[in-house]
Amino acid sequence: MADHYSVLGVSKQATEAEIKKAYRSMARQYHPDQNPDDAEAEAKFKEVANAYEVLGDPERRTRYDRFGDDGLGGQGGPGAGGAGPFGANLGDIFETFFGAGGSPFGGGQSRGPSGPPPGEDLETVLELDLSEAVFGGEKMVSVKTAVVCDPCNSTGAEPGTGTTRCTECGGSGQVQRVRQSILGQMVTAAQCPTCHGRGETIDQACTTCRGEGRQIEEVTYTVDVPSGVDSGSTLRLTGRGAVGPRGGRQGDLYVHISVNEHELFTREGNDLIFDKPIGFAQAALGAELEIPTLEEPETLLVPAGTQSGKKFRLRAKGVPHVNGRGRGDLVVNLIVATPNDLSDEEVDLLRQFAELRKESVADPDDGFFSKVKSAFK
Repeated sequence: MADHYSVLGVSKQATEAEIKKAYRSMARQYHPDQNPDDAEAEAKFKEVANAYEVLGDPERRTRYDRFGDDGLGGQGGPGAGGAGPFGANLGDIFETFFGAGGSPFGGGQSRGPSGPPPGEDLETVLELDLSEAVFGGEKMVSVKTAVVCDPCNSTGAEPGTGTTRCTECGGSGQVQRVRQSILGQMVTAAQCPTCHGRGETIDQACTTCRGEGRQIEEVTYTVDVPSGVDSGSTLRLTGRGAVGPRGGRQGDLYVHISVNEHELFTREGNDLIFDKPIGFAQAALGAELEIPTLEEPETLLVPAGTQSGKKFRLRAKGVPHVNGRGRGDLVVNLIVATPNDLSDEEVDLLRQFAELRKESVADPDDGFFSKVKSAFK
């Protein structure tokens, strides 16, 4: 038996790409459709196909390099596997190179009807409050979509009528087109324009759906919202899109999440941020504060001398990790608020405090405040 490398005209050091290129060139040259009634070309084509079956498979090529055809265990001979007149898996080889149509020279595999096309995918937006996004749960969404036409049961045919094999494609669902090229006669297959790949036509269209097998309705679905979702998250509901025409499979529904702003908290990743104003005296002397959360309030002990902008973390009071265990924190940002509505008594007390601290403060009797006001006019 001829050496497989010699058959393809490549060296034993040839790469997979070089072997594939050589095979494609020789397969075109010796294909029986290109050489009708040429027994010698047909024999050469079989030899080329057999050589590629061995060298195109890295594992078989390794065994062949070490042991020759004996190392293939009877798998390397012409027509091995009985998958066709030109060798095992030859249809798969041509499909790899030329697509589902098989041979580029005609005589490819005959495909059955492709069936009705699938339904469209749909999209909708689901608005959530922050607590709903944090804790998840069931929510309802309504979409206008294509559903099964009950009178015709998705067939598209008027009840009491039937279907007929398509005369355009003979029931195959495909039509072939032949054209000439530099490689010879090229045959391509395309979906039949008359039956749209179904292989049959309806005798009388359903008066309810006009032959579509579906009609438009508003449908409500339950969405299981996982804990921790955020704006920009998308949930996919498989098989909740539109029904395909005349019984085609149902598309998917994509639910885009939009989380509304909260009056108290802002979200940063899996943490919640809460700005808490406190008084000067509380910051200076320390305090015990009640902090709201999305669940029960928590107590925060503020130490004496706390500065404005100091952050405290309440562990595991934030947002759950949507793709894992654990939960973020509630970050409390303390803001020391300066009072602007002091009573006379409070003013006197603060002046006494400033004197004790030896801090210089404005004297309202020297016209300081009127100067300040005039500077901003």
